[in-house]
Amino acid sequence: MTDAQAVPGGAPPSPEEGGWKVRSLAGFAGTAGPLWTRREGDGWAYGFQMAPAHLNPAGVVHGGALLTLVDHAISTVAWEACGRVPCVTLQLDSQFLTAVRQGQFAQARAQITHRTHQMLFMQGSVAVDGQMVLRAQAIMKMLPAERLA
Repeated sequence: MTDAQAVPGGAPPSPEEGGWKVRSLAGFAGTAGPLWTRREGDGWAYGFQMAPAHLNPAGVVHGGALLTLVDHAISTVAWEACGRVPCVTLQLDSQFLTAVRQGQFAQARAQITHRTHQMLFMQGSVAVDGQMVLRAQAIMKMLPAERLA
């Protein structure tokens, strides 16, 4: 969000105003967020409202926070595509395109570009106010059933 889009008093609009819902998750994803979700057609979008806990020492959002968000989006799309069979990230390549600041709402989306029997090749992105701030490519692997027992 830019300063021009802030409401009087400096508070950013709530993601709830755009139809986003906050989700409580266990584990690391729960501590990295809170995670916001929104249904978009047949898929989902995921978001973080950037808070002081997301900042690095330079005062901008830490790249690890953005990578966590895009990895969550990619892995959840893969999980859904595999019939909710857990998938692990084998490789995640990313390019940071511009800085994200406290108060901005970052939105992640992902899609499958190719699929084999056990692997999914994915693309993901993170945007703020419609501007892409990170793009990523990933290789995901379905976990064999015997590893889940």
